[in-house]
This record gives sequence, structure tokens and C-alpha cells, in this order.
Amino acid sequence: MESVFVVQHLNILNEDEDQVKMIGVYRSHETAVAAVERLKIQPGFCEHPRIVDTLEDEDRRGFYVEEYALDQDHWREGYVTETYPID
Repeated sequence: MESVFVVQHLNILNEDEDQVKMIGVYRSHETAVAAVERLKIQPGFCEHPRIVDTLEDEDRRGFYVEEYALDQDHWREGYVTETYPID
């Protein structure tokens, strides 16, 4: 199976708004982690410089390094958009 590694950064602005930045797509886990090392000292990223462990960490802010298999659907179901009235 061929795969790539996607790097993103999450910042939580408030309880209703997340800010996700797509950093890049890399051929190996090592090059993905190297990208995090380069960026984690930059403004904004340095406030949440760690790679998040989704199984262990309660704080979701930081970098995400996730492996994705190529030529596969990764979202296999539809979705529902919920809207809320503005008071």
C-alpha cells in the first residue's frame, strides 16, 4: 500500500471556532516530522508546537501528522449540515 503523510496545525480560537492550517503532504513520516521541526519556531505555530497524540492528549492544539493511503476514499459516508439561528 502506498501512502502519504499529511501535516496540519490546529488552533482553537474559542469553543465554537477552530483554525486549521494545511501545512503539506509528504512522502514519509520522517519528512513530515522534519516539516513540523522547521515550522514550530515560527510565529503562531510556536504557541502550540507539539505533535498531538490523538489517543493520549486532551489538548487538541498543535500539529497533526496523519498517514493516508493513496487511491482510497477516506470519507465514505454523506454528511448533514447543521445551522443555528443567530440571536
